[in-house]
Amino acid sequence: MKIELIPAIDIIDGKCVRLTKGDYETKKIYGENPLEMAKMFEANGFKRLHLVDLDGAKAGSLVNYKILERIAVRTSLVIDFGGGLKSDRDVETAFESGAQMVTGGSVAVKSPEVFDAWIQRYGDEHIILGADVKDEKIAISGWQEKTTLEVLPFITGYKKKGIRKVICTDISRDGMLQGAATELYGKILSKIPDIYLIASGGTSSVKDIEALEAVGVPSVIFGKAIYEGKILLKELLKFIE
Repeated sequence: MKIELIPAIDIIDGKCVRLTKGDYETKKIYGENPLEMAKMFEANGFKRLHLVDLDGAKAGSLVNYKILERIAVRTSLVIDFGGGLKSDRDVETAFESGAQMVTGGSVAVKSPEVFDAWIQRYGDEHIILGADVKDEKIAISGWQEKTTLEVLPFITGYKKKGIRKVICTDISRDGMLQGAATELYGKILSKIPDIYLIASGGTSSVKDIEALEAVGVPSVIFGKAIYEGKILLKELLKFIE
């Protein structure tokens, strides 16, 4: 089975941006119109989209749901949405605005009872666990806060509660274009083989994608490599077709 490719669009002030290591001071704008970017991905054969509300992640509540709604209405992309989802109302708004999946990271650490309720209410097809990692420890609050939680027990604990999909981002590699954390993902999959692990951060070439596929990673999110021209869309056709 081919690895699933998921392009990412991160939003600040209504624009497509990328950060480096989650640092808002490193913001670089790649497009004024997230909808046009999403349409471009759809036109090139992608079926999925990872949409991140960075304003929401910073504010601690949903901000850019109108952009989500526009993309959901005007494309057929299957969208997972994250960034600042803390309350039941935030999640309801995200789904009402067209997200098929939502990702919870900080809320899974700070308010596990809230996240547990989402899993029970919406099911494992619609709720994704966000496991953002620095030195194999979970980081939260837009990566501003590092915890003492180790990634393997964190994922294992939520798998027992019904989680099946996990987005794992190696913060030290995010936006660096220096390769994905293949070793970390291989380690996670060796310990928790039946999780649907979505790798995120650092992917900079087709070789990186092939390396992830080789260790059994079923899915990968990438963004900056496309925006910077490190990966050409035509290079990805063999994974999409």
